[in-house]
Amino acid sequence: MEKNTVFMEQKRFTKQQDWEDYWEKLELPAEVKKSKDNLYRNIILETFDRFLTQDSELTILEIGGAPGRYLAYFAKKFHYNINALDYSEIGCRKTQDNFKLLNLEVSVYQKDLFADDISDMPEFDIVYSIGFIEHFADLKIVVEKHLQLLKPGGILFIGAPNFLGINHWVQKTLAPQNLAQHNIATMDIEKWNDYEKCFKLDTIFKGYIGGFEPGLFHRCEKQTLFNRLVFYFFRGIKYIITDRFEFLRKFNSKFWSGFVVGIYRKTE
Repeated sequence: MEKNTVFMEQKRFTKQQDWEDYWEKLELPAEVKKSKDNLYRNIILETFDRFLTQDSELTILEIGGAPGRYLAYFAKKFHYNINALDYSEIGCRKTQDNFKLLNLEVSVYQKDLFADDISDMPEFDIVYSIGFIEHFADLKIVVEKHLQLLKPGGILFIGAPNFLGINHWVQKTLAPQNLAQHNIATMDIEKWNDYEKCFKLDTIFKGYIGGFEPGLFHRCEKQTLFNRLVFYFFRGIKYIITDRFEFLRKFNSKFWSGFVVGIYRKTE
C-alpha cells in the first residue's frame, strides 16, 4: 500500500478536549506489567508474547500511544525501537515525561491520524493500537491509516474493549455517557472480515480474549439504588470469582469477553 497525502474525514465519538483533560490528570510513571492482581491485562500481554518476537532491530509504533504504558512493556520485554503517535499535545508531553521517568527512549509524533499529513513519517515493522478503533465511525478507514505506517510484511495488531452482549447492557445501565463515546459495531469481529479482504491481510490470530471482565464496569454515572446494586454486584464478581479462578478466562465469546484482538501480516 502506497503512502498518500489524502486526508480521510472520520466521524469521532470523542472530543480532543476530553483526552487533554484526561492526560492532564494522569500521574506518572505509568506502565503495564504482568501481575497476579490483573489477570485480564496479563492475557493481553501474553497475546503479545505469543505472537511477537524479541528483536532489537525492529521498530514499533502505537497509534493513540499516550502515555506509553504498553510501549514501555515492549521496550523492556522485546527491546524494540519505540514510537508513539497521538494528537493530544498534553498526551505527547506526558509520554515523553513518562519515558524519562522510566529511563527509556521513545520517539513521539504529535499528529492527527485523519487530519494531518503522515506521508513524511517512516514505516514501522509493527503498528498497533489498543482502545483506539472503537472511537471512530469507519473501521475500514481507521485500519487503512494504520497500514499506511506499516512496512510490507509487517505486523498489524488491533485491540479494543468489547461492549457487546452482557457488557453492553451493564455499560448502558451504569455509564451511558461513556458508552456513547464508543462505536459498538467496531467490536463485532465478524465485521472485521470486510477490511481483511479489502486490504488482503494475512490473518495470524483473531478472536475474543480475557474471558468475562467485570473490571470494565468501573463507572457508575447515575447513583440510583439499582445502579449501585449492579455496580457492587459486578465488583463482587470480579474479586470473588474472576480474579481467583483463572481457568474461567479461557472461555470466550463476543457476548461476554472483555477484549477483542486481530493480528495480521501486511501482504502488499
